[in-house]
Amino acid sequence: MFGQTSSLTGEVRSGQPRIKAGWVIMAMILCAGLSLNVGCKKQEQKAVKERAVNVRVWTAENRSLRPFVESIGTLKPYDEVTVSSEVDGILKSIQADEGSPLSRGQLIAEIKDTDYRLAEEQMTAALKQAQASLANSKLEYQRKEALYREELVTKQQFDDIAARVALAQGDVERAKAGLDLAKEKLTKTKIFAPMAGSVKEKKVTAGDYIRNGTFLVSVIRTDLLKLSFTISEKDVGRLRMGQDVAFVVDAFPGREFRGRVKTIHSSLEEKTRSLQVEAVVANPDQTLKPGLFARATLYTGPVRATVVAPITALLYDNATTKLFVVEGDKAKERKVKIGRKYGEFMEIVEGLKAKEIVVTVGQNNLMEGALVNVAR
Repeated sequence: MFGQTSSLTGEVRSGQPRIKAGWVIMAMILCAGLSLNVGCKKQEQKAVKERAVNVRVWTAENRSLRPFVESIGTLKPYDEVTVSSEVDGILKSIQADEGSPLSRGQLIAEIKDTDYRLAEEQMTAALKQAQASLANSKLEYQRKEALYREELVTKQQFDDIAARVALAQGDVERAKAGLDLAKEKLTKTKIFAPMAGSVKEKKVTAGDYIRNGTFLVSVIRTDLLKLSFTISEKDVGRLRMGQDVAFVVDAFPGREFRGRVKTIHSSLEEKTRSLQVEAVVANPDQTLKPGLFARATLYTGPVRATVVAPITALLYDNATTKLFVVEGDKAKERKVKIGRKYGEFMEIVEGLKAKEIVVTVGQNNLMEGALVNVAR
């Protein structure tokens, strides 16, 4: 019995190395599996990190550009005059219609002048009568003066004739003034164009009774025009008299017109925080018309070399502006300082050099050092 027990114990003892060997093998298998799994995950992560981002690029350029400010405006006549009557009467004729050209001094309208011509004749006769009375008074004065020296007339009599001469002289002066006034009114029955231009508006017709101050026509000067536009408050400091202005109008697509700043208003409009500016525009062939809408570009400085990049390349993060450039096959983040906008391009004051490769599409998916694939 004791012998059997010993035999069983020996079997158990002989089996322990086998059990331990089994556990070791299983542990090795598990470790191998874990190692394989971890290795696969690292390879997958590495594969994800190395995946290239497809981008499109543009080569930064150094361009010769002029700084400018864009605005919108309206063309206006250089001058506008309202022609009115200076005398009362029946309008005999008017020789001006809307849109008709006028030369300086051209006859526009006539007022019936019968009454004014008669008034002139009346004042002419009154002047002649006053001059005759003055002549008689002077002759009498000369006679009385000689008699007074010989003490044949009293001083009172001599003073009376001297006074009559002075009164006669005053009558002559009043008659001359009355005649001048009558002649002036007669000349004002004919109304002439005060300047060269064209008729903008006509308010009367022949046969109308008009009074002093009645609006007849308005005349505008169109060989020169004014381009009126506004500049925002932040750009006011760059304004100067004589600066170049280029503009386009929808009526003449493809054509660019030019002018120069002539008037800078003295105060800003409080509601819009903008300043009114006017540029004078030559219009010798009368191509441009007052009232046309214009898109203006005011040049605020001379031509200068400027590094530019497409606006689409820029990324904004609060107060920071950045973009990505491609170096080799890697993306590099650049913080930049921007300047003026030139159409579809932005001036890059700092952070970018000419000929560097700038990412214009796909930059939202990039980070520093990311692998990129430039699409062709």
